[in-house]
Amino acid sequence: MNFGTLYLIPVPLAKDAAAKSFTPYLINTINQIKEYIVENEKTARYFLKEAGLKTPQSELIIHDYGKHNRQVDKLSFFKGLLAGNNVGLMSEAGCPGIADPGSDLIHLAHQKGIKVVPLVGPSSILMALMASGFNGQSFAFHGYLPIDKVQRIKKLKELEAAANKHNQTQLFIETPFRNNALLDDILKNVGLQTQLCIGCNLTADDEFIQTKSIIQWKKQVPDLHKKPTIFILHKHPS
Repeated sequence: MNFGTLYLIPVPLAKDAAAKSFTPYLINTINQIKEYIVENEKTARYFLKEAGLKTPQSELIIHDYGKHNRQVDKLSFFKGLLAGNNVGLMSEAGCPGIADPGSDLIHLAHQKGIKVVPLVGPSSILMALMASGFNGQSFAFHGYLPIDKVQRIKKLKELEAAANKHNQTQLFIETPFRNNALLDDILKNVGLQTQLCIGCNLTADDEFIQTKSIIQWKKQVPDLHKKPTIFILHKHPS
């Protein structure tokens, strides 16, 4: 039996960043696909239109894999693929499967013998790492740190120790409305000479990426409230 191909379709990280995000191959691909599995249908339809979709959106089949639909049988999203139709997988921003629940669907596709094709597009994690000046040979992404303040501070100290011991770059994120609280904990609990890169609103017009020591950041603390941000710690072994 010939199955369809699952295409992993990145979407822009920021509004009005389409020109920085879409490749000609991506545009050609979406115009050959009529079925999608998406994290947010409204967002997906907007970016398909922005990317140059020529197919009338009324002809699309869109499966919503948002947070309220993740308990359903995942195979229900695969009927088109199993019937031989190509399907696109889209997250709400950035690359599907990277800090994204779509990874479960990608894993299932592999289990079913379905071909998976990742398309080139923006990943805030990799873009921030690229721009940080830190070790790109050894790095770890930790997702969200604990919400509990005591546990969060404990985790920050663990990440700093790992960065120092292994010369390993440590990346993590926070819910945008808690960015400033996390930054405050970093500045108060991480060594003064430890390096911190802050990547904020990547690809947007007000993109902000800077690497400084903690002691330097303390002199001028940025306001990161409600702005998508990547935090990166690094400390060269002494």
